[in-house]
Amino acid sequence: MAVSRRQFLKLTGCTAVAGTIGEMSPGKARANERENRLKGAATTISICPYCAVGCGIRVFTKDNKVISIEGDPDHPINQGNLCSKGASLLQLANNPQRVTKPRYRASGASEWEEVEWDFVVKKIAQKIKKSRDASFVRTNADGREVNRCEGIASVGSSALDNEECYIYQKWLRSMGLVSIEHQARI
Repeated sequence: MAVSRRQFLKLTGCTAVAGTIGEMSPGKARANERENRLKGAATTISICPYCAVGCGIRVFTKDNKVISIEGDPDHPINQGNLCSKGASLLQLANNPQRVTKPRYRASGASEWEEVEWDFVVKKIAQKIKKSRDASFVRTNADGREVNRCEGIASVGSSALDNEECYIYQKWLRSMGLVSIEHQARI
C-alpha cells in the first residue's frame, strides 16, 4: 500500500485527535485528580540561608514537620525561583543524619559526646576570654593606647540580616576585635 505524505499526515493527525478525545472523557479526568499534599499545612515565609542573594522561600509544615519548601512567588528578589542549593532545602530540614544537639570533643579525645547548650555556651565564653586575654594589646609600638584584640578574627555570614550584623559587629568591637570581615559568598 502506497501512502502519500499528505495521507500520512491526515492519518496521524486523526489518530492523535481521537486519542486526545478519548483521554478527556469525564470519568477518566476524575480518576486522574490527586489530593493536594499541602492542604491544611501551615505556611511560614522565610529566607534561604545559603548565600547573600536573600531569596524568599515558603516553608510548609504539618504536625510540626516540614513537608515542603518552595520559592516565594511574591518575593521581589527571586519571584519564586530557587537555585539548586535552595531547591534542596527540604533535604536539609528532614535529614535523619542532621545533628540536632550540641556535641563536644575534649582535648585529646577521639569521640564526640552530646552535651547541653549551657555547657557549650560557657565553654565558648571561656575560650573567647582566654584567647582575648592572651592577645590583647593595650598600646602600640609608639606607646599610643589602642586597646585591641589581635588573636581573634570574625568572618560574617550572609544568613544574618542588617540588624543582626550591626549587633554582632558592635559585640565584636566591644571586645576590641579589629579583624572583622563579611564574606557573603561563603
